Amino acid sequence: MLADDAVLFREGMARVLADVGFTVTGQAGDGAALLDLVRTDPPDVAVIDLRMPPAFSSEGLDTAAAIRAAVPGVGLMVLSQYVEVHHALRLMTDFDGGVGYLLKDRVSDLEAFGADIGKVARGQTVLDPELVARLVARRRERDPLDALTGRERAVLALMAQGLSNTAVAADLHLAVKTVEAHVTSIFTKLGLHQDDREHRRVLAVLTFLRA
Repeated sequence: MLADDAVLFREGMARVLADVGFTVTGQAGDGAALLDLVRTDPPDVAVIDLRMPPAFSSEGLDTAAAIRAAVPGVGLMVLSQYVEVHHALRLMTDFDGGVGYLLKDRVSDLEAFGADIGKVARGQTVLDPELVARLVARRRERDPLDALTGRERAVLALMAQGLSNTAVAADLHLAVKTVEAHVTSIFTKLGLHQDDREHRRVLAVLTFLRA
């Protein structure tokens, strides 16, 4: 299901999703209407514009929270026109898996967008690569990432994009066991205790930031 107050963009996105094999079961122009649709016939994923009526601020996140409370199994993909770190942090820290934050420009890459929707439907977490780059680049006087080695930073950047240990190993030409050791070290150095939340890998790169 889709929610966006811009009808042309919403219709275009519906066609894009249909082209890559998805069935769009409902469309809405605001969060309240989407919530009603979801409650009536829950989809696998709800694709939600971040800024919608009435205030065009964070209605998308508020709607995502309402959907997660009403129908916990629905995946939530939030789309934004711009990189807004504080909103992405809220999405990643307040929701346990099955969420994504992408720039609207990503919709034009049909294959990648379809793959990201599939990940969210399966309970995984998707974070826009441009946002990841900005998060990694941001610095503070006491940066927890200073404790990481160069190799650990490289592993962390790929983790934040949703790559599995096997995929990270292939990208960096390392053994899977070596990557697993790096991941364990990253969690330890950043003070993150492993839990059952699918997106703890993304939280590893977000933990040193504040909205």
